[in-house]
Amino acid sequence: MPFSEAIRIAVASLRSNKLRSLLTVLGILIGVSSVIAVVAITEGLDAYIAERVLELGSQSFTVQKFPDVITSREQWLEMQKRKDLNLRDLQAVRDACDACAEVGGMLQTRRDAKYGRITQENVVVMGVTENATRIGTMREITTGRSLIDDDIDRGSAVAVIGSDVADAFFPNMEPLGKEFEVDGHALRVIGVVEKKGTVFGNSQDNFMWVPISYFQKMYGNRRSVDIMVQARSMDAFEKAQDQARVVMRNRRHLGFNKPDDFSVETGESVLELWQNATRGIYVVTVVVTGISLIVGGVVVMNIMLVSVTERIREIGVRKALGARRRDILRQFLVESVILSLFGGLLGLVGAAVFSWGCGCGR
Repeated sequence: MPFSEAIRIAVASLRSNKLRSLLTVLGILIGVSSVIAVVAITEGLDAYIAERVLELGSQSFTVQKFPDVITSREQWLEMQKRKDLNLRDLQAVRDACDACAEVGGMLQTRRDAKYGRITQENVVVMGVTENATRIGTMREITTGRSLIDDDIDRGSAVAVIGSDVADAFFPNMEPLGKEFEVDGHALRVIGVVEKKGTVFGNSQDNFMWVPISYFQKMYGNRRSVDIMVQARSMDAFEKAQDQARVVMRNRRHLGFNKPDDFSVETGESVLELWQNATRGIYVVTVVVTGISLIVGGVVVMNIMLVSVTERIREIGVRKALGARRRDILRQFLVESVILSLFGGLLGLVGAAVFSWGCGCGR
């Protein structure tokens, strides 16, 4: 039997059993699209996390009281025993670290800000040193200026605000020179930062920078300072971390056999922790969705078995007319291949649409 004739007979058979063919294609479509969609989502999520984490700067790290991620209650309780970092620690790191291009500091809290009758909730108030905005990936100032040394030295009541705050308070007016309140303290706007968008639905623009000296006037000195460090180059990155760690251990009088009572956090360490935490989940998810693909194959097998059983008389007639065993086998194999190919193509299209819709390919 010519192959073209086998295809023609297979298509005619499938058209005569539309519902059965549709259900078979649907099973394959679901199996293929679910496997591809899960893989696309996991790969896209990893790429998204990597992009956002590395935006913090590949040559920067932070010395801080707590690690970025705490994985247990016991660890959290242990971290509470650590001493706060202060501006003297920051100055010591700045003086001793010759592999560091910039050493800055940051304090932060979340507060509601008010302008007239308008309230912007949950604004991240960051008290920073003059150079903190140059550490990591720089945020461009679109209007006005950034903080300068004179603002820090005087403890000026000024603020550089994110675009969310600017849009909420001054949607149709020039924000520079305007004053708003945070916890009863009046702050004058001196600059607006470029818009960055959201990460997992959380805005990166609902914040303000104020001089770290004024932040301490507002909220006191009993908060741990995050020491932000920019290495001179990638080659000096490890050296800068080592020097900062040595300074902090000396100031804490830690013996060689005692662990650090502070954390040195980099973007790569956070990314590695994320990947380690989610790797097992991804494997299980892919295996579970792969089962649906196997089920799709079983569906095809059962459908073809039913098809053979229903067409025993037809097969007998064909063999009586001279059809060979391989001709009969070819006919049913062509039918199953057509069903599988069609279902697989639809599955690819469905997975592509789903991945595009959820933004996994961006």
